[in-house]
Amino acid sequence: MKKFSILVTILISIMTFSQQQGKLRKVAAVGFLNVENLWDTIRSADYIDGTKDLTNPAFHRSIPFDSIKFLESEKYDGIWSDHALIGKKVVKYQNGSEDFTPKSAKNYNSNIYRTKLFNEAKVISEMGAQYTKTAPAVVGLIEVENRQVIEDLIKEPALRKYDYGIIHYNSYDYRGIDVALIYQKRRFIPVNSLKKELKIFGDSGKREYTRDILVVTGFLDDEKVAFFMNHWPSRRGGEEVSLAKRNAAAALLKQQMDSIRATDPTTKLFAMGDFNDDPVSSSLKNYLKAQPSPKDLSETTPYLNLMYPLYKKGVASLAYQDAPNLFDQIIVSKNLLSDQVTKEYSVYKAEIFAPPYLVNKEGNYKGYPFRSWNGDQFTGGYSDHFPAFVILQKEP
Repeated sequence: MKKFSILVTILISIMTFSQQQGKLRKVAAVGFLNVENLWDTIRSADYIDGTKDLTNPAFHRSIPFDSIKFLESEKYDGIWSDHALIGKKVVKYQNGSEDFTPKSAKNYNSNIYRTKLFNEAKVISEMGAQYTKTAPAVVGLIEVENRQVIEDLIKEPALRKYDYGIIHYNSYDYRGIDVALIYQKRRFIPVNSLKKELKIFGDSGKREYTRDILVVTGFLDDEKVAFFMNHWPSRRGGEEVSLAKRNAAAALLKQQMDSIRATDPTTKLFAMGDFNDDPVSSSLKNYLKAQPSPKDLSETTPYLNLMYPLYKKGVASLAYQDAPNLFDQIIVSKNLLSDQVTKEYSVYKAEIFAPPYLVNKEGNYKGYPFRSWNGDQFTGGYSDHFPAFVILQKEP
């Protein structure tokens, strides 16, 4: 295999909007990472108790496979959707649940799980710390199995002292993976959260189940903000063949962002995650209409892709078969931009986080992210994606 070196240096700065000289003022980091299949070691299934209210976490929860026999359920062959399951009690089996157990080919045991938790906690605790001297205020997570793995993650020594809260909903994703948000309780106060199901269909017209878009509104250091966590449909089957699915995800995301912005234009919006497309792809460019430069922003195109300049420099957050991509992106509303430091948060800079320990040093994958898995072999690595973060600043 031809060696490929991702053009990324440690903590590359991709954009600085402030003309401020000297040190930063009050700062906050917001970021995310793909934790590459953070599963516990217990085979699980989803249990949907449609007799409970949709807002009740027990409406859709992950349960150990062995406990299914103790729960009331009916046979179900219909559409997997919250509203379709109201009044029903059913079990949804996860396609990937057997892959991450001690009996699987991966021999996924407690030691590996503990290493995964330690590794991901280390990355989270260090994202943006060279600017903030602390862990991020808000962190998005991609590829988590269930709430339990997130609870285990925030209890890791590297994160425990920051007292992170959790926002998570189970999705109907065919593999059983979700997106989530963790936040320092002293910095961010959530007001409302919901999941938006992305309804996509294959060539046969059959529904395909993927991750939801997580929408969270609240107050970050007393400022009204909204976060949108994304893990868009993959390029499985080819980029062009699968593009319509990501276009649909982009349209749904834009609808959600526009809705919050219309309700309260002062709310500051952050859309982030693994979009499985580059900043110049149709989904982000034509459907979300994420702009490449502040000069392109207007009332009808109010969203800026902070990763576009980095993409133009040839930097990537992952690579597949020696092809670099910048799928991991952060997009913000134009009210987060300012030429000077004010009493409200604005973007100082956005970066791809790639310290040496996250980068493969040798072999065919030199320069690639130091991933956790090489087939069924656990490498001791971190993720197949580099994480991303944005630094916010304001007057104290």
